[in-house]
Amino acid sequence: MFDAIAGRYDLLNHLLSAGLDRRWRTQAIAALDLTGGETVLDLCTGTADLALAAASATKGARRVVGLDFSAEMLRIGIEKVRGRNIALIRGDATCIPLADGTVDAVTIGFGIRNVEHPLEACREIVRVLRPLGKLAILEFSLPRSTILRSSYLWYFRRVLPLIGRVISKHQGAYTYLPQSVEAFPPPEAFSRQLRESGFGTVRAVPLTFGVVYLFVALKGEPNGPGVIIE
Repeated sequence: MFDAIAGRYDLLNHLLSAGLDRRWRTQAIAALDLTGGETVLDLCTGTADLALAAASATKGARRVVGLDFSAEMLRIGIEKVRGRNIALIRGDATCIPLADGTVDAVTIGFGIRNVEHPLEACREIVRVLRPLGKLAILEFSLPRSTILRSSYLWYFRRVLPLIGRVISKHQGAYTYLPQSVEAFPPPEAFSRQLRESGFGTVRAVPLTFGVVYLFVALKGEPNGPGVIIE
């Protein structure tokens, strides 16, 4: 499915989010507090937009590795990162082909819900992170406000699949999107999964009225405050 929609993926991301996807990625990278010397792993990198954001920040990562399962997404991403210190590789998020403790930070942009066994992926992230390394995950959610949630679900279930189908020419991909978001655990439950996988402090920050959540997790710090839902 992701191979089939790769050619229109970036266009639809910008269109369906009204351009807010760029701001969300900037906020995720800012949460990592990069100093300019880090190695960052971008899991489920897709066409590498978040990997590029990590490398292009004011104090961007020294080196970025992007990993994804879709060969066609990576083919487009390789063209976008040409000339940058970004390596893109094909692989499985639940079996990351990196040694223990070799990256300073990990990012995932709207991809963790597509991983069949997300808890396994989170444990792998803990494994490859250095002590006190950070994880930043962007993922769609549902607004808490009843009025906003009702309007959002109408757009999400009716308008978004229609636009996605017309532009991508794929019958199922943009019906899968709202279904996968509604099936994903709410912020509190997913934060507990991150803790279960081995992270210390986990912070869940709502963006754009809770349409998106930014999860920031720190490896180690066993006596930290635990889960913080903002």
